[in-house]
Amino acid sequence: MKKLQISLKPGGRIYVNGAVLKVDRKVSIEFLNDVTFLLEHHVLQPSDTHTPLRQLYFIIQTVLIDPANSEDARSMFHSAHAALLASFKNSTIINGLVEVGDAFERGRPFDALKVLRPLFVIEDEIIAQGTRPERSEIQHECEVR
Repeated sequence: MKKLQISLKPGGRIYVNGAVLKVDRKVSIEFLNDVTFLLEHHVLQPSDTHTPLRQLYFIIQTVLIDPANSEDARSMFHSAHAALLASFKNSTIINGLVEVGDAFERGRPFDALKVLRPLFVIEDEIIAQGTRPERSEIQHECEVR
């Protein structure tokens, strides 16, 4: 691996091998070996997981942030990934999901996140084109089931 240098602003956070580091001043960090990390602006908060692709992203990010306890997240990934592949019809998203699955299976969850992020825009467009059922329609559907 070649050296990797990252600069953080004061108050910035980085998630490294399951640990959260917060810096109090501008700092540069140089990684000299393989490391699993996420920068703070790549971290999706639970409140932002309002679409299926963002939920998948959150699952993958959990594997990176908490590797020691990632078994449940890995299982959830496999279930969610299969369901998403079966439900999307957009070829760009399907191809991206295939790439995400391949990266995840190769032990490259960060690469999977990099593929997934640009798909959010397409997913948002798909959702915007759909119609949202009225509350009474949702209640009726729940009562029928």
